[in-house]
Amino acid sequence: MHLYLYDTYQRALRLFEPIHTDHVGLYCCGPTVYDYAHIGNLRTYIFEDLLRRVLTFNGYAVRHVVNITDVGHLVSDADEGEDKMEKGSHRTGESAWAIAERYTAAFQDDMRALNLLPPTTWCRATDHIAEQIDFISTLEEKGFTYCTSDGVYFDTSRQDSYGYLARLDREGLQAGIRVDSGEKRGPTDFALWKFSPADAQRQMEWDSPWGRGFPGWHIECSAMSAKFLSPWFDIHCGGEDHIAVHHNNEIAQTEACYGTRLANFWMHGYFLRLNAEKMSKSSGEFLRLQTLIDKGFEPLSYRYLCLSAHYRGQMSFTLEALGSAQVALNRLREAYFSWPTGGIADAKFVERFTAEINQDLNLPRAMAIVWEVVKSAVPAAVKRATLDAFEPVLGLQLAEWRDREDSLPAEVLALVEKRQQARQQKLWAEADALRDQIASLGFDLEDTASGPRISKH
Repeated sequence: MHLYLYDTYQRALRLFEPIHTDHVGLYCCGPTVYDYAHIGNLRTYIFEDLLRRVLTFNGYAVRHVVNITDVGHLVSDADEGEDKMEKGSHRTGESAWAIAERYTAAFQDDMRALNLLPPTTWCRATDHIAEQIDFISTLEEKGFTYCTSDGVYFDTSRQDSYGYLARLDREGLQAGIRVDSGEKRGPTDFALWKFSPADAQRQMEWDSPWGRGFPGWHIECSAMSAKFLSPWFDIHCGGEDHIAVHHNNEIAQTEACYGTRLANFWMHGYFLRLNAEKMSKSSGEFLRLQTLIDKGFEPLSYRYLCLSAHYRGQMSFTLEALGSAQVALNRLREAYFSWPTGGIADAKFVERFTAEINQDLNLPRAMAIVWEVVKSAVPAAVKRATLDAFEPVLGLQLAEWRDREDSLPAEVLALVEKRQQARQQKLWAEADALRDQIASLGFDLEDTASGPRISKH
């Protein structure tokens, strides 16, 4: 079955065809590790995890690369302000190196809690300074750079195609340029290398052919993706906020250096909104995954919630919606564990599920099929096997749910499964006797549209 993905570069749904026969190259812009990730950030990583799972579901071997930005990301995308790592260091009183380690570990903890598959390659910006310097040197040799008193800049006027990803109005930007724009020649020019201040020593700085300093934010992704995937790979992902600046600049650098737009597909996850506002760390107030845990929610309930909205649509977050997701996830678990093992997945349901996920990761419609399976008349063991077939994409860890097994004794679970089999065979007297046996052990059983629901007296 064909896989179609939306390409931001072409603004169209396209048939996915891998560049190489032996693997798919997937690069995802990782976190800037100056603070904890908020749940809006994590929504993007859930989308990228689903993309990887769908690629694998379709039989592709995926080389998944995620970068860790631990230097060079200034507080303004316009190359102004303080480095976010230095800012985080001032806020916490720890070194920039220490907070990079702490927040990287916290991000990876969040990934595990949400059952996100780890990438095949992690790469830190600070571990690849030499590659970034070499990349800038090539751009310099090809005439795409100029120096100012504060750094080395990319000259976007050398490229007629600059800004195509975001469909930038370059003439309008040029007409509106401020008088106090500094030494930048054009409003869209961006820093490749920033010089350290003359009157202070930075915590993170390196020698370069142009002077002591540190790389700009955008160069790391071009350099590291070329190293680990090649200058022309299949899919590059990030958040919708990357479209206007960061990803435009990655494309510009790579076109200048290698003659490619870096990735064949550019895919972007859209914002999570809280009270109609984009969730952001800049205000100092944002929801972490740990915040939800502290309020009594499971991390996987947030994953379930994200499955209910398409990645290319902005999603409004409320605790009420998360509560509904937790209830739905528990219902799904209860139904799953009420069914016996040993069945074979229903081929028609699997085909329909595959058709939805292959239509640009349409998880909301795929989840509707999940609930069709739950409420269907197919044998209980087939239901369980069918959800097992969906699980590599959904990542809800239904079979690993331990709370269910802890709360219900093995004897009760066995009786519930036996009763379900009796009902499937329309042995109603036997089913009633089994219900009475379950009740004698201290548990009530209620038959619902999604399967039996069991609770203690």
